[in-house]
Amino acid sequence: MTGLWDAVVGQDVAVEILRRCVVDPVHAYLFVGPPGSTKDEAARAFAAAVVSRTDDPDQRDARLALAGQHPDVREVLRTGPAIAAEQAREIVRLAALAPVEGDRKVMIFHEFHLLRPEGAAILLKTIEEPPPSTMFVVLADFVPPDLVTISSRCVRIDFRPIATRRLADRLVAEGVDIERADAVATAAGGDLTRARVLATDPELAARRDAFADVPRRLDGTGATVMTVVDELLTRIDDAAAPLAARHDAEIAELDARIEQLGERGSGRKLLEERHRRDLRRHRTDELRAGLAVLAGAYRDVLVDGRTQRPEAIVTAVHRIHGAIESLERNPNEHLLLQALLWVLPAATAPAHSASR
Repeated sequence: MTGLWDAVVGQDVAVEILRRCVVDPVHAYLFVGPPGSTKDEAARAFAAAVVSRTDDPDQRDARLALAGQHPDVREVLRTGPAIAAEQAREIVRLAALAPVEGDRKVMIFHEFHLLRPEGAAILLKTIEEPPPSTMFVVLADFVPPDLVTISSRCVRIDFRPIATRRLADRLVAEGVDIERADAVATAAGGDLTRARVLATDPELAARRDAFADVPRRLDGTGATVMTVVDELLTRIDDAAAPLAARHDAEIAELDARIEQLGERGSGRKLLEERHRRDLRRHRTDELRAGLAVLAGAYRDVLVDGRTQRPEAIVTAVHRIHGAIESLERNPNEHLLLQALLWVLPAATAPAHSASR
């Protein structure tokens, strides 16, 4: 990559706004958009531009900020299932500290859609009136009610799911062949992180077919439900292998850098936290994608007229979408799938319907 903003894909409007904001930044910004929309990369690029006052990614401050190693760019990840009062108080403390090297410090808050009400109350005053040397960049997948007041104190920048064509073009530029890049970009749902993982996943088509085949396999027995659920979750476990390989490569690169420069400021803790978050999100993404394929299989049954109980198929689709929505609450995956498949009707599904 040759430019400061090159890691931000398909967000031309957001990048243009942020380039203008660098000239005279305000105290707080809120980046809102789905996972994989490269809003995290945009936050690092924006912070790099602010602390370096340049668009040159090779300039020392910019390079360190992009790598998550600049002492005046602090990234904050949640330490539990949500951002609660204890972590909020620590954020307030960190915000009050003076910059280490320059005259401005940038704090990047990840996953602030998981901010609890008590945490929001503690942070409101700090984000509304931070120390003159502190700037906040708040990242959220969406704006829940508890974040509305904080949102009103920030300049909001919206990020959209990346267009399929832009995703495919980025994958091709990274060495993926055109045909696979097109298939992966379609399956990734606008998420570049997921697209990169799927691009190295040889079992993508088989996994989609396994979910599409569920209606045909159901026979009304609990034994079959448990067998199918175990098989699907095993496939999801195996699907994490490409992501784990990417993580191993990043750890190896970090270890080499530590050996050369030393441990201080290496960003190891931040990297390990990001890896854990990536793995959690990957499982949720896989379940969401698989259930979407399952819903599509039932819709095909309805459209093709291969049922004498259309109302049961419509109900099945609604129940599947309800299960997809419940993934936001981090449910037990086995219990979720078992309960869902137990109430779904058996139906004839065309072979390999998901990979056509």
